[in-house]
Amino acid sequence: MQEKKAETANKNAKKANLLDHGSIKHILDESVTEIVKSRGYVEDVRMSNIRLLLGTIIIVIALVAQFYKKKFPENRDFLIGCIGSVTSTGLVVSSKLPRFSDLYTLTIASADPKSISAGKPVELTKSVTQWFTKDGVLVEGLFWKDVETLINDYATEPKKKK
Repeated sequence: MQEKKAETANKNAKKANLLDHGSIKHILDESVTEIVKSRGYVEDVRMSNIRLLLGTIIIVIALVAQFYKKKFPENRDFLIGCIGSVTSTGLVVSSKLPRFSDLYTLTIASADPKSISAGKPVELTKSVTQWFTKDGVLVEGLFWKDVETLINDYATEPKKKK
């Protein structure tokens, strides 16, 4: 019975290559997404979808222009307007793990900082060595505790006064 529990725990463990910054950041960012979603927040992927759509349109135009040069003017400057956020509330969660550094910074801010209900941004900076074992396994309990504390700090932070 004990062996099966240990086997299941090993299969579900999130393991990173400790020599690869990208692997460490990817595991931590995935975990942050899970934690935030578990708190009832919904991920908004509209902006990413719009960027993908615009990128695809530009590639198609470039391909067509490459093979049909006579039908397109020589001046190939493209102007893409800045598309603003379509959401008025919510969270913006961002993370940084600088190259050659072990300090992971997680920031939580309002998606609409000018809103009356926007809280002050909160930030957590900690060494990734606090959350990983020597084998590269993420100690999820410690990481969840730190991220949930940060989310609670954002939620209880006094609101802006205008």
